[in-house]
Amino acid sequence: METIILAVVIAVVVLGALGGLIVGSRRRKPLPPPPPKTPDITAPPAEPHVGDEAETPRDEPRRTIEEVDLPGGPAPVVVEEPPTGPELEVPQLEIPEPTAGRLVRLRARLSRSQTALGKGLLTLLSREHLDDDTWEEIEDTLLTADVGVQPTQELVDSLRERVKVLGTRTPAELRGLLREELLKLVGTDVDRTVRTEPEDRKPGIVMVVGVNGTGKTTTTGKLARVLVADGRTVVLGAADTFRAAAADQLQTWGERVGAHTVRGPEAGDPASVAFDAVKEGKEMGVDVVLIDTAGRLHTKTGLMDELGKVKRVVEKHAPLDEVLLVLDATTGQNGLVQARVFAEVVDITGIVLTKLDGTAKGGIVVAVQRELGVPVKLIGLGEGADDLAPFEPEAFVYALIGD
Repeated sequence: METIILAVVIAVVVLGALGGLIVGSRRRKPLPPPPPKTPDITAPPAEPHVGDEAETPRDEPRRTIEEVDLPGGPAPVVVEEPPTGPELEVPQLEIPEPTAGRLVRLRARLSRSQTALGKGLLTLLSREHLDDDTWEEIEDTLLTADVGVQPTQELVDSLRERVKVLGTRTPAELRGLLREELLKLVGTDVDRTVRTEPEDRKPGIVMVVGVNGTGKTTTTGKLARVLVADGRTVVLGAADTFRAAAADQLQTWGERVGAHTVRGPEAGDPASVAFDAVKEGKEMGVDVVLIDTAGRLHTKTGLMDELGKVKRVVEKHAPLDEVLLVLDATTGQNGLVQARVFAEVVDITGIVLTKLDGTAKGGIVVAVQRELGVPVKLIGLGEGADDLAPFEPEAFVYALIGD
């Protein structure tokens, strides 16, 4: 009996073990792959944006689409291209204000700072009795306005005679009389044209001289704007190699109106830069070459000797058509000393008075013309890019004494 029970137990154990092996082997058998998913043809994928560069950041690589053969048909593949870097921004050219009537537009600004001369003279002339003391006050007023000793004496003598003979007393009559006498001193029959159009050749050559600090380089840039506004083409020569910023400043002025700038190395030979500027101007066929020169030097060579050399070297191409001396009007009579020195070396043909607004005295126009024997051709009345205007004697005198 015990033998039968033991045999049954062994049989049960064996059958259990075999059953576990079969179940385990079935669990380890890999499942078959799932059937492929049917593509949804009702919602096709969105097309990639191709060629839309406005949405592509400049610093990231652009992507293009190429066709690659894959099972089931070609599919788009994104291929990266090397970045092209930021695009160069082309500066937008400015359109300078036309020169016609510039001084008229600036007349109010000039009159605000200059009417002290006109009002002072009219007040004195309107006194009931014009005795010697009054005429002395009139002389002092003119001298304070930087008219100069000789022009002041001429004006006072003429006014005394006309007031005595004509018996002029009303404010309107006195204003008209004073206007006539001032116009005589300023001069209305002088050619004040900036000569830039020689008849037998191109380009016209203009050299700008003056002490640094008078606004010389700025005036050269503004003059380029005046010429461009009149329909002329311009090349700028940065021959002020003493100041590191002078060439950069001049080039900036040129770029704003599309004028090419010729420059050389810092502390280089100014005459060489001026020569190259005229040479390139001729090759480019421009109308005018403007040459900005140094107002002081970094070597022991005298400034006047260097300017004389620049003039001689430039004239190997062609004669200078214009030599403009830039003077700071606020320096008054002190500026006349500078004017004399420059005039002895480079044959000044015209004067540019800068900073004529503000603290400047209007009489300096008369004094500097008398001193040099050359006319004031341009005046600067502010810091604006288009605040350089041709000098118009009538508008100037009207601004001094009012309507």
